[in-house]
Amino acid sequence: MSRAPVLTSLLETDLYKLTMWQALLHRHPATQAEYRFVCRNPQAAAFPLAELRAEVEAELDHLCALSFTAAELDWLGRLRFIRPDFVDFLRIFRFQRDFISVRTEGERLCIEARGPQVHVMGFEIPVLAIVNELHFRRLDRPAVREEGRRRLAAKIDRLQRAAADPGAARRFPFELFEFGLRRRFSADWQREMLETLATRLPGVCRATSNVHLARTLGLTPIGTMAHEYLQTYQGLGVRLRDFQKAALEDWVQEYRGDLGIALTDVIGMDAFLADFDLYFAKLFDGLRHDSGDPVVWGEKALAHYAALGLDAGTRRLVFSDGLTVEQALALHGHFADRVRTGFGIGTQLSNDLGPAPLNIVMKLVRVNGQPVAKISDTPGKALCDDAGFLAYLRQVFGVRTGS
Repeated sequence: MSRAPVLTSLLETDLYKLTMWQALLHRHPATQAEYRFVCRNPQAAAFPLAELRAEVEAELDHLCALSFTAAELDWLGRLRFIRPDFVDFLRIFRFQRDFISVRTEGERLCIEARGPQVHVMGFEIPVLAIVNELHFRRLDRPAVREEGRRRLAAKIDRLQRAAADPGAARRFPFELFEFGLRRRFSADWQREMLETLATRLPGVCRATSNVHLARTLGLTPIGTMAHEYLQTYQGLGVRLRDFQKAALEDWVQEYRGDLGIALTDVIGMDAFLADFDLYFAKLFDGLRHDSGDPVVWGEKALAHYAALGLDAGTRRLVFSDGLTVEQALALHGHFADRVRTGFGIGTQLSNDLGPAPLNIVMKLVRVNGQPVAKISDTPGKALCDDAGFLAYLRQVFGVRTGS
């Protein structure tokens, strides 16, 4: 490669990728899976992603030559919820180049990873970081960086003013979690941004999903599960109506009180709450929002806890659906006298420098040869390449076609 590689550490991933990886390695190590890269937004004609193919190929070659270092594994092993045998697995793990392919269709960049899930699931975050950084290298200018710093300073000023306003005080404090790795402008920008946040807002921003930066900057790594974890159970042979309960039960058995924030929108909030009975509500610390109206979602969560006779003040609601600082502050004002909150802000911190961010994902599409789906609470965020299975899943859970 003519320039420094995008990734230099296998810890450059989101924590929930590692926590899901450990759970699936222990519970379902033989699962076969397929992941597919998707760009959701139209691209500027001057910079089609297909132009990046050769560079992406070179970056993947480099990624597959990396291994976890002894120092990284030692740090990882000190996290209470990481098991020694998982560290041993990572000690010998390397990405296999044969499991991932890159091609183009016109101006589209097509990336697919297929193979044993415990060997291909880790590709997701590196692929997204690689594509983003290669794309934005074409747009990177000193003026862009200065605009990013100006916007970041304005966000920090807004949060500092909110923290100093006695009229904005709530029962539970405002907590910001940095979730920007997958759609960041670049690795060095994310580091600069996060160092600035942690220095100027030490009581507000103390956690990041980026495991590498958590280790090197002395922050708390944060994350539990993503959609792929629950979706995997759609293809594991359990009765389809019971896949959410099976996934939640395995999580409880794996982590036994740690990592207790459950994701709610694989089928939609209503279908999730139908499975989230008193047993799970007591065992999980809270819920994460990722689609649909966040106020409606939060009110449903609080009503559910009340119906179960649980004190919402002992639980947490984490909001993480494309948030801005202003949206996060408004949601905190609405909910934080009744329930602990947390706000995972990603793109608005790691890629708010002027150029339009890419809306790219790399999602699980098949498990053991069977299609899997995410329905979501936001129209347009549903993901499935098999219309028949998607219709059947909606029928099983009673989800309206328009969801």
